[in-house]
Amino acid sequence: MIDVFVHGFIVGISLIVAIGSQNAYILKLGLLKQHIFKAVMFCIFTDILLISCGVLGLGFFIKDNQLLINSIAIFGIVFLCFYAFLSFKSALKNESLKIDNEVKTNPVKKVFAMLFMFTFLNPHVYLDTVLLIGGIGANVKENLKIFFILGTASASAVWFLSLGYLSRLLIPLFKKPITWKILDILIGILMLYIAYSLVDLLKI
Repeated sequence: MIDVFVHGFIVGISLIVAIGSQNAYILKLGLLKQHIFKAVMFCIFTDILLISCGVLGLGFFIKDNQLLINSIAIFGIVFLCFYAFLSFKSALKNESLKIDNEVKTNPVKKVFAMLFMFTFLNPHVYLDTVLLIGGIGANVKENLKIFFILGTASASAVWFLSLGYLSRLLIPLFKKPITWKILDILIGILMLYIAYSLVDLLKI
């Protein structure tokens, strides 16, 4: 049981830690100290949900459904390009790039909406959680699958809690508007890169 748990943790952390749109958004929320716990819990819960579905066999359905993959990829490309535009636009504004009590806090509904789109409109999420992690977990003995899922869930919890709460250690650096500008530009470039990578998934 312990070996399966540790195996699940290692597999989970090796894929979850990869820099992606969801992680970039959590980092930004952590720096702004806005809805961190709720956002982190959302990411952990969705990871557990998707990984569990993959381990229990949903990955085979998604893998063979090209229409579904095309639909998600197209929505993902549009959304990521739009968010990249917002990031580049934000980099031009000094007044919104401060960390203090006067910063306007994003409504929790907006945060959840963004996380929902970053999670479910990004095919890479399904590739990592449902297909890759789920595919590995599907080969674990039936009575030990729960321990594999718990291992990956622990990896997700460790990563997102660290990303959300330890990012505040960087706040002194991000007190400078130029640092925020650089972050927004890098996030915008990252979003465009991920959107470009989704083109390879399209088969029309």
